[in-house]
Amino acid sequence: MATHATTSDPNLASPTAGRQRLPWVITGLLVVFVIINWADKAVFGIAAQSLKEDLGLSSSTIGFIGSAFFFLFTVTGIVVGFIANRISTKWILFVLAIAWTLTQVPVLLAASATTLLVSRIALGAAEGPATSMATAATFEWFKKERQGLPAALINSGASIAKIAIAPILAVIVVNWGWRAAFLTLALAGLGWAAAWLLIGRQGPYAQHQSKQATPETSDEQSAAAIGTSDNFTVPFWRIALTPSYLGAVLGTFAVYGLVTVVLTWLPSYFEEGLGFSRVAAGSMFGLPSVAALMVMITVTTITDRRMRAGAGSRAARVWVTAAAMIVGGGLLIALPWIELPTVAVVAVSVGYGFAVLVLPMMSTVVSEICPTNQRAGALGLFIALQGVAGLIAPAVTGALVDSAVTPADGYSQSFQIFGAVVLVGAIVVALLVHPERDSLRLRKFAS
Repeated sequence: MATHATTSDPNLASPTAGRQRLPWVITGLLVVFVIINWADKAVFGIAAQSLKEDLGLSSSTIGFIGSAFFFLFTVTGIVVGFIANRISTKWILFVLAIAWTLTQVPVLLAASATTLLVSRIALGAAEGPATSMATAATFEWFKKERQGLPAALINSGASIAKIAIAPILAVIVVNWGWRAAFLTLALAGLGWAAAWLLIGRQGPYAQHQSKQATPETSDEQSAAAIGTSDNFTVPFWRIALTPSYLGAVLGTFAVYGLVTVVLTWLPSYFEEGLGFSRVAAGSMFGLPSVAALMVMITVTTITDRRMRAGAGSRAARVWVTAAAMIVGGGLLIALPWIELPTVAVVAVSVGYGFAVLVLPMMSTVVSEICPTNQRAGALGLFIALQGVAGLIAPAVTGALVDSAVTPADGYSQSFQIFGAVVLVGAIVVALLVHPERDSLRLRKFAS
């Protein structure tokens, strides 16, 4: 009689070496997806000064267009999140990547303030669901107590884009113009879609597979999924109104405003506010992300180990997140009193790095409290709501820069304001987010 080899890792749905690597191969491909997604966002900030000069735009106009990226971002994030409760994330991610390429065509063919505005709005609509769908697709391959590191890897895509891709985009903009940078990213999205079509698939903990087997899933995978998934349903409004969900939304909303300011304005701050060259400013764009990457990978690895050892999520994840936000917000608040440019760069970078820990941590909280069958919709709404901050923050910064005595004053005031908002978010997270309590409460309403 044939026997099956066993594996010590409960995440792995197959005993073969190829199957054992598959969760991390899929995760790696999804990290690339997020890298392209965030490079699409970052290129606007890198090209901001070139766009101002080429198209004759003011700082307020650049800020408005930066905010316009988020006009439909929230709407599509919510809608696609609920669609993903019924349709495989594989196909949703494929369509999104194709859409990224198509939305960048108008501005390449006819550059103007109007086509730039329309193109950024359309791109924002196509990218609104991207992070939540990538996160949901990754979580299909890991049990809940092991999702911290995968979530951090997905969120690290933003950091990698700014560390590794932003300097390349800066060189492209300086040497070949902003159009070449936009075209490069459009082709990258097309290439990713082709790779995903060949490799992408659902994991053993996918919500669709918890009910029945699919052609890509073995009987062993289906049994494992059914045995370990929270295979029940509750009214969605009960998920959205739990203190943990509300606290996670408010905490990440506070930090996402800072994220969009960095995306739109950080190279301009380094150039206009601190006096660095355009190439140096674009190259240093990745410094805050270096700090973020180090913090996220280190902390989530430790917290996942603590969770597997039996620690509660509130102690292992929530308190650590609130503390990191306090450190990050405090550094940003101090920025107007820092006179040395190099020290200001360090303060922004380290402050940002600690603050953004909330993004992967609260994604795992949302996954922890909600049923598997409703995870994609819950993550879609969660990330879409935090994206509303992008409608406000870049435009506020642009207005501050235009009205300030010097650009440096305007930028430092903006970072100070958003640092204070991050501190408020830390308090909200600490007070409201209690995953164990709210997960048990939701089970009482299971159907």
